[in-house]
Amino acid sequence: MDSRRDFLQKLTLSAMGLPLISLSGSPDMAAFYREPYEGPVLRVAIMGLGSYGTRVAEAMQDSQKAKLVGVISGTPSKIKDWQSKYNIPAKNCYNYENFDQIKDNPDIDAVYVITPNGLHHDQVIRVAKAGKHAICEKPMAVNAKEGQEMVDACKKANVKLLVGYRMHFEPKTLEIIRMREAGEFGKIMFFQGLTGFKIGDPNQWRLNKELAGGGAMMDIGIYSVNGARYMVGEEPVWVTAQETKTDPDKFKAGVDETIQFQLGFPSGAVASCLSTYSMGNLDRFFLNGQQGYAELHPATGYGPIKGRTHKGELNQPHQTHQTVQMDEMAGIILESKKPVVPVDGEEGLKDLKIIDAIYLAANTGEKVSLKL
Repeated sequence: MDSRRDFLQKLTLSAMGLPLISLSGSPDMAAFYREPYEGPVLRVAIMGLGSYGTRVAEAMQDSQKAKLVGVISGTPSKIKDWQSKYNIPAKNCYNYENFDQIKDNPDIDAVYVITPNGLHHDQVIRVAKAGKHAICEKPMAVNAKEGQEMVDACKKANVKLLVGYRMHFEPKTLEIIRMREAGEFGKIMFFQGLTGFKIGDPNQWRLNKELAGGGAMMDIGIYSVNGARYMVGEEPVWVTAQETKTDPDKFKAGVDETIQFQLGFPSGAVASCLSTYSMGNLDRFFLNGQQGYAELHPATGYGPIKGRTHKGELNQPHQTHQTVQMDEMAGIILESKKPVVPVDGEEGLKDLKIIDAIYLAANTGEKVSLKL
């Protein structure tokens, strides 16, 4: 302890000769001055080593409470590359056929499933049966029936099921939620969620009904579904929806190109949302109350998120979403922490019930009642 105190005193004296700096604007410097973490660490294996799996792995290098210790992939060359890059031992590497063997590996606490939507159900259930906690990318499954089976399997195995809702930990998003809960917007009247982009390669898995479970709604649209719930602060009781398809060759049967949907809430608030694979420059949330408003634009990208309310600009510092998410999820799994907005399987299941209803409403033209 004395040596640490001496070091800190010398560091302080040295810093007196330096110009003042703002730690809030410099995540790297803020991390430098952060106290070393000495608590429990969640040891994670990533399943699915694609672009987003890589993003999570990179972000985890800065996590304090979560550590990448294993990989699961169907591509041997990727496993070899990750072993080298992240110093992963061979005994913690698996493929999609043998990963059930993780049940005998005490070095892995949780598996983060980052594979196509249509594979989540079976893979998460296998992880649960192996006695490991499961983190699953969103949407959790391709429909509510599968989602319920995943929730039930994890409960039966006495493991936690979390969903990759990174925005639930984003500072500007949380500030808007705080303001709403404090009554600073007054009675909430309206929410608008615009989510979409122009999708590229027509042969990618996101346009394959079996792997994706749908189209834009099962990819980018879930952000508006979930965002409507945490921004309004209520659960919807009805939904209406309309589908538009301009390119049936690219967007086959069961793969939605554009869906507009509306949600009604018990208080009388309404939401109007857009999910699309054929328009860019969207990613906008707008919340309107009788006494104020909040806007995020961009609202769900990797950041930095930008926002303002009737009181002015939101200036909470940007943090890498996946780093924060993994630290917070480690706290949930290891310390039973309670997040402001849930990220558990039940939360994911509610979104799936809404998405099921959106597809039904779009197909029938009817208003569909919801009971979450």
